[in-house]
Amino acid sequence: MDNYLGVIGGSGVYQIDGLQDAAWTEVESPWGAPSDAILTGRLDGVKMAFLPRHGRGHVHSPSTVPYRANIDALKRLGVTDVISVSACGSFREEMAPGDFVVVDQFIDRTFARDKSFFGTGCVAHVSVAHPTCPRLSAACADAARLTGVTVHEGGTYLAMEGPQFSSVAESKMYRDAWGCDVIGMTNMPEAKLAREAELCYASVAMITDYDSWHPDHGAVDITEIIATLSGNSDNAKGLVSKLPGLLGATREPCPHGCDRALEYVIMTAPEKRDPALLAKLDAVAGRVLA
Repeated sequence: MDNYLGVIGGSGVYQIDGLQDAAWTEVESPWGAPSDAILTGRLDGVKMAFLPRHGRGHVHSPSTVPYRANIDALKRLGVTDVISVSACGSFREEMAPGDFVVVDQFIDRTFARDKSFFGTGCVAHVSVAHPTCPRLSAACADAARLTGVTVHEGGTYLAMEGPQFSSVAESKMYRDAWGCDVIGMTNMPEAKLAREAELCYASVAMITDYDSWHPDHGAVDITEIIATLSGNSDNAKGLVSKLPGLLGATREPCPHGCDRALEYVIMTAPEKRDPALLAKLDAVAGRVLA
């Protein structure tokens, strides 16, 4: 089947360059309006779709990003692989501002967001034991290296609700007691929803600061973050530009089963399923509900 790469851009990443036949496409979703129109086109012969997570002009806070609509819209377009790029703080000295971390685990501390496409009328329990796709993550790491970025493979992302940054006590707890590596506000429930939609998902954390734990750096300074974002944005675009050459225009079934995540997970008996919810699930779960 064809590869169709979707990129969700976080703070500082509001477009990607170099797309052939580029067009901003409005996609309707039964889960509401996505964050923005989706920029579609081709890059080196590979279908690409770019969605600015916060919308152009940064209009959505982390809590108001329409995560379900975003993932559903990408799935409706035919996207097979989703690469998330997002600004994050670091809990590790060696993960310095300007570095990228290819995340492989999450701790979800968000509480004000809709976290599943499923619910009353169609209950499902999807495994997110390994929430990112190793194949796609490895390609992101390779693309970062080709771009000249210092990249760290593997790391635990603490997803906080925000929009405020951490207190010193929270930052030290996440780092020392919980063993987290980076902190951000947007990869949850995004990663969970991508798994429910049977999309391969990779997360690239772009380090902007040391959160508030570091004795030599003090509290997070938004002006310093914005300055670092500029360089990170250029490197993120460089990473994205390398992915088509690494992944190719066609793909086999995911060797890790991301594209078959809904096998055997729907619990509600067919005769008890809510037709209205099933209609909303047509793109996300149509493969198993047909």
